Amino acid sequence: MKCPICGKPTAPEHEPFCSRRCADIDLGNWLNDSYKLPAPPEEEDEEEAE
Repeated sequence: MKCPICGKPTAPEHEPFCSRRCADIDLGNWLNDSYKLPAPPEEEDEEEAE
């Protein structure tokens, strides 16, 4: 497998990443809301739209 951050081969102790650095980068991306899960657009209630 390849590291999802840098593309290097993964290391067993940091799987699925190659290093602690790439694992920390990924964690930072989650904590800063850099990753988003796709979701259908929210519909506004008629009361909220007024």
